[in-house]
Amino acid sequence: MSSTTISDQAGAAGTSAAAKVIQPAWVRIMHWINAAAMIAMILSGWQIYNASPLFDFQFQRSLTLGGWLGGGLLWHFAAMWVLVINGLVYVALGFATGRFRRKLWPISPRGVLTDLGKAITFRLSHADLSAYNYVQRLLYAGILLVGVLIVLSGLSMWKPVQFQALTALFGGYDTARYVHFGAMTAICAFLVIHILLALLVPKSLRAMIIGR
Repeated sequence: MSSTTISDQAGAAGTSAAAKVIQPAWVRIMHWINAAAMIAMILSGWQIYNASPLFDFQFQRSLTLGGWLGGGLLWHFAAMWVLVINGLVYVALGFATGRFRRKLWPISPRGVLTDLGKAITFRLSHADLSAYNYVQRLLYAGILLVGVLIVLSGLSMWKPVQFQALTALFGGYDTARYVHFGAMTAICAFLVIHILLALLVPKSLRAMIIGR
């Protein structure tokens, strides 16, 4: 085999690797829509919380969205529709395309503990971004379940009369508020971890922007 042929094959392999799509376009678009809507909901939710705090603290006014209770509610409901519609389409496509099955399954306690130990000691490999490690699988699957919980608890607070059965399932309106707050806290914790991982592995952020 000539050196020219070898060079051509190497070039083709390099081009193929460079062209490998890690995050398809629909994932990238919906990811950033979800991110913007979620941040708007969190900040406006903090504004709503400050009007009637559950605990002995309030969120700093500069970190809230809406300016007052009515403004916070308007922002919250506007972002809610964006997040719910975009989220439902994302979940539907995730199942329809088999992405969730490929990316998030299987999840095993042993695998999670092993990868968590590697992550803590900075030995976890990020060479192949197309495959999620067990910690990522657990986090992403968990945040989908938290998303369902926060939507259902939000509905029971928004329309407690129309959704009486749902509100009762949460133990009443007041308990639903605590569940909603807890789910919001879990989402905020996820976002912190998600952003830290993106900073530690910059190529994962690049893949979510350009796909490769």
